Amino acid sequence: MTIFIQVVLPALLIFVAGFVVQRWKRMDIKSISTFAVYLLTPALVFQTFYDVEFDQQYLFMTIFCFILLFAIIIVNKIYSRIRKFPRDIENGLILSTAFMNSGNYGTPIILFAYGETGFAYAISFMILQSVIMNFFGVYYAASGRLGFKDSLKSISEMPLTYALILGVFMNVFDIHMPENLYTAIDLVGQSAVPVVMVILGMQLAELKIDKVINKEKLIYGTIVRMFLSPIIAYVFVLLLPIDPLLGKVIIVSAAMPTAVTTVMYALQFNTSPRLVSAIALVTTLVSVFTITILITLLG
Repeated sequence: MTIFIQVVLPALLIFVAGFVVQRWKRMDIKSISTFAVYLLTPALVFQTFYDVEFDQQYLFMTIFCFILLFAIIIVNKIYSRIRKFPRDIENGLILSTAFMNSGNYGTPIILFAYGETGFAYAISFMILQSVIMNFFGVYYAASGRLGFKDSLKSISEMPLTYALILGVFMNVFDIHMPENLYTAIDLVGQSAVPVVMVILGMQLAELKIDKVINKEKLIYGTIVRMFLSPIIAYVFVLLLPIDPLLGKVIIVSAAMPTAVTTVMYALQFNTSPRLVSAIALVTTLVSVFTITILITLLG
């Protein structure tokens, strides 16, 4: 109960605030989201990588992100082959289970649970997931119609990509930024987390569970995203000499619900949007309990 009150409840209240405001005022989420993506998040990303001390742990994190991605893709392909699902259902399941909400859900939870050091790891994990989702997520949403070049283009259009490159470059070559300029970036970056949390609540207000959704697919997607994913993370952490704090961040991040961004991809390319939307909503609701239990178990 203590973990829920201290870690999950603060985040939940902000999500609820966004949810209520969106239900009440029906604001343009796209404009607010664009503001966060193009200004707030890049500032936070730059600040994080400008200050961070790179070590072997970041290599482990990168390796894990790709292992988790391909492991879940393989599981979905095997399941879809056994059940003889069409391509759009298979890709819809991949979208809703392989990509977690490590940004506007995961980072604040990690911050409340593990402090600033854990938060730095969470931001790095979020960026890796963003790059992966903008490449593989768009690819699967388009049912494989997009080529390598188009996927790279989607990544090149992400502002945080350039913030990441600039932050790493200045960090590695020890290039110091004027204090007044850094203060401005820090101020903007600090506003990123609460704003994206409100945006998540607003996005959830637009999600619905269609009554015709097959319960088997819904239950399967929820189990893979909320239970199989953190189990894979736990095994990975056991097998490698990973820092205990990073290990907790990886496991908790892997247990996050479906990324709401995948719903937009599914809608854009008509890749089982109702199924992806339903799994995103159910996993978010379930996560209130599973995340609380997981953080309690991890200590």
